[in-house]
Amino acid sequence: MTSGQAFEELLSLMARLRGENGCPWDRAQTQQSLRPHVIEEAYELVEAISQGRPDSVREELGDLLLEVVFLTQIATEEGAFSMPEVIGEIQDKLVRRHPHVFSDVPAATRDEALARWEDVKSQEKPGRKSVLDGVPRSFPALTRAQKLTSRAAQNGFDWRSSADVRAKLDEELEELDGAIATGDGVSVEEELGDLLFVIVNLARHLGVEAEVALTGSSDKFVSRLRLVENELRGSGRSLREATLEELDELWEQAKRKV
Repeated sequence: MTSGQAFEELLSLMARLRGENGCPWDRAQTQQSLRPHVIEEAYELVEAISQGRPDSVREELGDLLLEVVFLTQIATEEGAFSMPEVIGEIQDKLVRRHPHVFSDVPAATRDEALARWEDVKSQEKPGRKSVLDGVPRSFPALTRAQKLTSRAAQNGFDWRSSADVRAKLDEELEELDGAIATGDGVSVEEELGDLLFVIVNLARHLGVEAEVALTGSSDKFVSRLRLVENELRGSGRSLREATLEELDELWEQAKRKV
């Protein structure tokens, strides 16, 4: 079976599920109701990729593709647009945003290729008043911050070097200490947000995705704490029943393992 045939069968399957004698749950869905499922499937795909599991990546790609087909089927029923229009639009966009591939505009490096992409993209959205327009507020906070600062940097608004960002980090730490000293919760929240924002900028300057870095650290924390829990469980105790000194020692042991 070709890719085209397989895709046509998937479209037919979805149309049947949404049809008169189809699935009551599928028939009841709307584009609004499918939003959390789209987010969930995207995150599950990212996790499968991060864990390097080809079988899981294949499965999660299928699940995410299902959401695309599902949303498009609903739009087709409503007369809004169809799958050929969805595919045609992304094909046109890919050609248009790669002038260094499909025309004679030069782009010898990855950065030059990205610049060409952004140039064409800005021409496509003439109604946007700011370089930051189009960055969804629904993004995870770290991802949104990195995207916003990347947009600004691409347009010349940036620190000169990572050393300058590092110096700003010290400044923000001092301001946070000052807010903590006042006991003003609102100020603490604001200064902590500023500190996180600068950390995201530092990550960008160092070529690190802040969201990925924090996810890795969270995973490491989970692995280490589970080792600590396992050690305590062996003596019939829980985290709450151990002293801080014991927990500190067990944590150091876990760090040597993970």
